[in-house]
Amino acid sequence: MADSGRARASVRRARGPGFMRMPGFRFAAALAGVALAGSALAACGTASASSAPVTLNFYFYPDSSGATQQGINNCDKQSHGKYTISYQILPEASDGQRQQMVRRLAAHDSTMDILGLDVTWEAEFAQAGFIEPWTGANKAEAEKGTLKPALDTAIWKGKLYAVPDNSNTQLLWYDSQLVPHPPTTWAQMIADAEQLAKEGKPHYIEIQGAQYEGLTVWFNTMVASAGGSILNSDATKVTLGAPAVKALTIMHQLATSVAADPSLDVQMENQNRLAMEAGTAAFELNYPFVYPAMKTDNPKLFKYFKWALYPEVIPGVPAKVTIGGTDLAVSAYSQHKALAFQAALCLRDEQNQIINANVGGVPPTMTSLYSNPALFADYPFHADILKELENASVRPKTPVYQVVSIDISHLLEPAAGISPKGTEQGLIGQINNALQSKGLVP
Repeated sequence: MADSGRARASVRRARGPGFMRMPGFRFAAALAGVALAGSALAACGTASASSAPVTLNFYFYPDSSGATQQGINNCDKQSHGKYTISYQILPEASDGQRQQMVRRLAAHDSTMDILGLDVTWEAEFAQAGFIEPWTGANKAEAEKGTLKPALDTAIWKGKLYAVPDNSNTQLLWYDSQLVPHPPTTWAQMIADAEQLAKEGKPHYIEIQGAQYEGLTVWFNTMVASAGGSILNSDATKVTLGAPAVKALTIMHQLATSVAADPSLDVQMENQNRLAMEAGTAAFELNYPFVYPAMKTDNPKLFKYFKWALYPEVIPGVPAKVTIGGTDLAVSAYSQHKALAFQAALCLRDEQNQIINANVGGVPPTMTSLYSNPALFADYPFHADILKELENASVRPKTPVYQVVSIDISHLLEPAAGISPKGTEQGLIGQINNALQSKGLVP
C-alpha cells in the first residue's frame, strides 16, 4: 500500500500498546502457535480431475482499479489450461495483510501459492523459511531487465526470494501558479514556502509526519540522500552518524517553520493529497496516485499541478528516494511450486506491468517499459520516475524490520520535537535493541 509506497493511499492502522521483545524474537514464529491452534483455514482447492487446470491461490492487496484482475485473466488465458489463478484479497491495511499471511504460513498452509509481499517483508519471510528462493531459469527471467533497486528489495543473504511486480517512488508535486520554477533542494523549498507565507498565499509543504511507516520512509530518504544509511549492508549494526543528524535537522526545520502544515503530526499520504487538492498547499511530496486524483477531483487546479524530482538534501547530489512497491514470492508450502513460479512471472510481464501502471497507477519494475509509448499518455512523469527509481534507496533489510520501523516512527513523531543529535543517539539505542531482540517496542 502507499504507506510504504506499494500502490495507493491506503495507510497502516495505528499500533497498540507496547509489547516485550522476546529472545530471538521473530513475529512470524511467534504467531505459529496461534495459527496452528486455528488450523481450519479457508482455501480454494486444486482441481479434482487431473486434466482440469490447477487452481493457484494468489494472496494480494485489494485493488479496486481492476488492474490485478486483468493481469490474472491474461495469465489464465496464456497458461492454455495449465492453471487458473484465484485472487485471494488480503485486508486493506498492510499490517493486516502481513499478519494474515504469516499466520497461514506458520501453520504450513499448503493452499498458499503466490504471495504479494511489501518490499520490506522479504527478509522476515525468507528467514522464517516461508518462501522459496528463485533459481535457474526462473531467477534469470526475474532478473532480466529489472531495475536494480527493485531487485535489491527481493534479495536476502545473497539469494533472490521474490520477483519485483510493481514499484513506487515519491516526486515533488507543486502548484505552478504559486511556484513557476520548482525548488531543487530542501533549503530552497522551505525558503520558497516561507516567502509565500509572507505574501499571504498558500504555502504548506505536504509530507507524511504521522507515527507510521510513512514517517520512516521520509527519514530513510533523507538519511540516504545525505549519504548515509540506517543499517550496514548485513543488517548487524546501526550506521546513522552525521548523515542522520543532517536529515533530522532538516525534518525539524520544516516542522518548526510556517511551511509545515499544522496537521503534520497526523498526516499520511491521503491527507497530503486532500490538502493539495483543497488549494492550501504549494508543495507535496507524494506518490504518483495524486496525479489522476487531482485530475478527477480538481480539474481547475490540475492545469497547474506539476512535478519535479525529489528535493536534494546536499545541493548538487540527487536525492535517493526510498523505493516502494510489491514483490511476488512463491510459498514454501505450495503444492504447485513450478506452476506458481510460471504464474508469478506472467503476472509481472510487460503487458501486465503496462496495465498496472496505466490502470492501477503503480510504476513498472522493468526498465524498458519507461521508453514504451504505451506508458506515456497516463504517465507523463515517467522519465522522472525512472530517474528516481534507478537511484533509489532501500529500507533496512532485516527480519525485524517491523520493529525497527516502529521504533523510528515513535522517536520521530512529533517532528517538531526532534533534537537532531539527541534523537540520533536515541535511535541508535532503540534500533540496536531491536536487532538484539531486547527491550520494549513502543
